[in-house]
Amino acid sequence: MKRLILAAVMLVTAAVSAQDAAVAEFTLKPSPANPMMWDIAELTAKPGQKIKLTVDNVSAQPLPHNWVLVKPGKDQVVGNAALQMAADPTAMAKHYIPEASKPDIIAHTKLVQPNTKEVIEFTAPAEAGEYPYICTFPGHFLLMKGKLIIK
Repeated sequence: MKRLILAAVMLVTAAVSAQDAAVAEFTLKPSPANPMMWDIAELTAKPGQKIKLTVDNVSAQPLPHNWVLVKPGKDQVVGNAALQMAADPTAMAKHYIPEASKPDIIAHTKLVQPNTKEVIEFTAPAEAGEYPYICTFPGHFLLMKGKLIIK
């Protein structure tokens, strides 16, 4: 009987550990109602959880988009730095990821062209909180934003 109880405890412990280690998977698209907004404005994950994010850029309005996760309070700073890249002839090749803002960026995709997908995997921040995500293609960050809630 003790062995059976011990085996059951070990199974429950293994299941909880596996659940804690599970990868959180998300797919984001431009909103059908407004292709300058994400279709999902809030994502939730656990501290330190592995995340697999797919940006599926299907839209009636063919625009490139990227997804950039930034530190709390840095969305305007990173968005404005990306906006200044509009004058840079190499900005598309840099995926509109501003070099000076890299310390404020936690994770990002490449620039995803219309009707294509980009998949990235990263580890969620270890600290609980709300982490903004934006599209840094010039001007998009004003509307195309959301938050990753870590709790």
